[in-house]
Amino acid sequence: MAKLAASILSADFAHLGDQVKLVEPYADAIHVDVMDAHFVRPLTIGPVVVGSLRPLTALTLHAHLMIEHPERLFDDFAATGTDMVTCHLEAVDVPEPVLRKARELGMRTGLAVNPDTPVEGVFPHLDELDNVIVMSVRPGWAGQTFLPESLPKIETARSEIERRRLSVDVEVDGGITVETGARCLDAGATVIAAASSIYKSEDPAAAARALAALAKGAA
Repeated sequence: MAKLAASILSADFAHLGDQVKLVEPYADAIHVDVMDAHFVRPLTIGPVVVGSLRPLTALTLHAHLMIEHPERLFDDFAATGTDMVTCHLEAVDVPEPVLRKARELGMRTGLAVNPDTPVEGVFPHLDELDNVIVMSVRPGWAGQTFLPESLPKIETARSEIERRRLSVDVEVDGGITVETGARCLDAGATVIAAASSIYKSEDPAAAARALAALAKGAA
């Protein structure tokens, strides 16, 4: 079965704890988009927000670090109870020591690739990864339209992971709805991350339930 990651990027931050509780029965992880106004234009949140959520949920807290020099914040994220950090391949010159530091701090590790970056760039590091994020929008803003050219990248990543018999998730982030999520799962994704289609809907719990059912029904 695949998994659903509920991204709080589109949540109501005035009621963030309640927003997490709405999706908790259906999501497998809470996806936290961290942006620094350098690697991407927006500025969002950091370890303090993860720390505020940790006492409220037992779900995996996954920090997706769209930031320069992500390793500089690893100690802070680990201290707040972050379960996994994913860095962008484009933001780290030498991934090995960055991934090693995250693991030494007890966090699972991932690498993400932007739409213009070949997914093959993560292949030399797959043995050290728990997760590969294929960005299906330009990183930075919620509510963008899904880029269908991400589908062959999902297929390529899944094929290489299976060829090497590794236990690595392929997560897709950006423009995920029931329709696009189904296409990603058919292509080999094992995690779908959704923000706007959950939190900008009239009923976030129902939206999360529908996406979870889709994920759980994937072969």
